Amino acid sequence: MTKHIFVTGGVASSLGKGLSAASLGRLLKARGLKIQLQKLDPYINVDPGTMNPFQHGEVFVTEDGGETDLDLGHYERFVNINCNKNSNATTGSIYSKVLEKERRGEYLGQTVQVIPHITDEIKSRINALSGPDVDVVITEVGGTVGDIEILPFLEAIRQFRKDVGRNNVFYIHVTLIPFIGPSHELKTKPTQHSVTELRSRGIMPDAIICRSDRPISKHLKEKISSQCDVPNEGIITAMDAKSLYDIPLVLHKEGLDNYVCNILNINAPEPDLTQWLSLVDKVKSLSRSVTIGIVGKYINLPDAYLSVVESLKHGGYASDVEVKIKWIASDDDDLLDLSEAFDDVDGVVVPGGFGFRGIEGKVQAIKYVRENNIPFLGICLGMQCAVIEYARSFCELADANSSEFDAETHSPVIDLMYHQRDIVDMGATMRLGSYKAVLKEGSLAQALYQSDQITERHRHRYEFNNKYREMLENEGLIISGTSPDGELVEFVELTEKDHPYFIATQAHPEFKSRPDEPHPLFSGLVSAAKNFAKNRDELSKVDIREGALEFLKRVTK
Repeated sequence: MTKHIFVTGGVASSLGKGLSAASLGRLLKARGLKIQLQKLDPYINVDPGTMNPFQHGEVFVTEDGGETDLDLGHYERFVNINCNKNSNATTGSIYSKVLEKERRGEYLGQTVQVIPHITDEIKSRINALSGPDVDVVITEVGGTVGDIEILPFLEAIRQFRKDVGRNNVFYIHVTLIPFIGPSHELKTKPTQHSVTELRSRGIMPDAIICRSDRPISKHLKEKISSQCDVPNEGIITAMDAKSLYDIPLVLHKEGLDNYVCNILNINAPEPDLTQWLSLVDKVKSLSRSVTIGIVGKYINLPDAYLSVVESLKHGGYASDVEVKIKWIASDDDDLLDLSEAFDDVDGVVVPGGFGFRGIEGKVQAIKYVRENNIPFLGICLGMQCAVIEYARSFCELADANSSEFDAETHSPVIDLMYHQRDIVDMGATMRLGSYKAVLKEGSLAQALYQSDQITERHRHRYEFNNKYREMLENEGLIISGTSPDGELVEFVELTEKDHPYFIATQAHPEFKSRPDEPHPLFSGLVSAAKNFAKNRDELSKVDIREGALEFLKRVTK
């Protein structure tokens, strides 16, 4: 039978429930167990797809097209699994489902209530990930204990233990142990109050992960154990880590995975952490650094580009390079001074986004990096802006634009596909999830992927306008990847004589990168940036590109 672990949080938000869940998932997988992870979010939006990135951060897209919370990115990267639409459920999606059932008469005229109808729907979402091929489901409950909006989730997971059996459920509570400067003391009272609040909802935690900025003494752990009625071995110290990838090792050293297995009667060997230890050692001993500029309009909230940043770091690990990020605001009027903005960068990423704000800044940035031979990767909107810039510069289409940004443009090089024109609703109406692409023989894309056919995840509505395809190709833009039927442009690039490393994709490759399996587009960019940084003046375009490709050949053998 599938075992279930529930992770709740108390005292404060942003304590790392998602990273704790992902880290435990990694440890259990290293024991040979089959793991699935899930996030329950208390907000009333159906999904984060229509939410402002400044409020919510990145929307993480799953293989099957789910628009989900960014914590699912942590799950996938740490555990090296693919989540799905069932891996994220919100209050909005749960209520929508219940109301749909009510309208169809499935409740036979009953009064629809939070208990049992909402809680039953929550439990069905949890059960959706269970099955004979899943040993453990780890479910993170968003929000903080005491928040009114998470009460239905707490009631559902309380009932769940009774439904599936006490020995099949494990509760983890993540809390803060603050340090009070004037008294020079770590204080346990907030944790005590948080656990009391949780217990008032009928949930007795089996383990408490204590977040702090310094070590917690044995005496203090014993105090928490006594006051919260949790065994000593269930009190887990989780100090602030220097690297995300230290967290599984910290939890393992504290004995969390062993304790979980004992309580849930899971017979599994000690975890094989050889690969993970090698990764952590590599992260801590990188020999040099490069600076990658990210040109975006949400840079005041770096979480809006979380997977892009992590993917760049992954590419750096493969090249023995620490990737430093320079944030460049595309909606900044001062971006007109491009030489100052880019004089200290070794590579540039223009990531995805929506809306007209900051577009001209992105186009200007792409023109500058193209003309100055700075390694470049465009992602989704970044590809669209690259096409716009090229059309303006080489095709005498001064007003080239996307119809998303200028409905009156005479040169819509980026436009809506016919089947998108009548869509009014926002959310889950774009090209979402995994799509195949065929790569052009001899292209940079083919060399990077070392394959003729690949799949990547998408999240967009506007596409390359094929009316301008021949014109752009005649002027030197390489269409290096298309949908299998040839209708949708998925990759564009420049030849090595025109630029050392210039490639852009309509997809979101950042969602498939892993710390120990970096994505080739990011590995290639970082490798090209490394070569670019060695000698900006003396290295030729060919040297930079060939260096990146030679590196990828070595690491993928």
